[in-house]
Amino acid sequence: MSTESVVSEADDPGLALAADEAGGPGLGLAPAAHDPVIDVARLRVALARLSRKLRRHEIAGLTPTQLAALATVGTSGPMRLGDLAAAEGIAPSTLTRLVTALEDSGYVRRCADPSDARASTLAITPHGQDVLERIRSESTLVLAASLKLLTRAQRSALAEALPVLEQLAEAPGASAASGSSGSSGSSGSGPAETRSR
Repeated sequence: MSTESVVSEADDPGLALAADEAGGPGLGLAPAAHDPVIDVARLRVALARLSRKLRRHEIAGLTPTQLAALATVGTSGPMRLGDLAAAEGIAPSTLTRLVTALEDSGYVRRCADPSDARASTLAITPHGQDVLERIRSESTLVLAASLKLLTRAQRSALAEALPVLEQLAEAPGASAASGSSGSSGSSGSGPAETRSR
């Protein structure tokens, strides 16, 4: 789907085409009265870079997809493999390799499903929970250190923007166009990335 069709389908007078950093068509928010223009391409790249920065933890052996799946199991409690695949949007073949890697690392364990003898559920282990907590702590410390580099005015602006960013992250249908984006600067992180904070 092209940017132009996104704009016309949205039929939102606040959306306007603007050139992105590569000179191609980008999507921007047109100012209403004295509102600032939001360069959506720059926002996407900034969020993707920040996401990558926060994923550079010292705990080896976890890919972003594995971390997202581990966070989902840790948050949702024991869950069926099919439910995990649906929650993470991954194929069954990928799920099998992912779960095997998490099991081999001692982060999760399979348990018999009491409601269906043919099925099994996945539960996080104490070791897996400890790893999640350590990663969350490391990411928080990295972000806190970065915030110290900002001016007081910049920190105030970020504090005011925080509720908006939270709303944006939780907006339904936010990933609907992700299959067609595939441009450089994309972090490849999914909704579960948020859960791993």
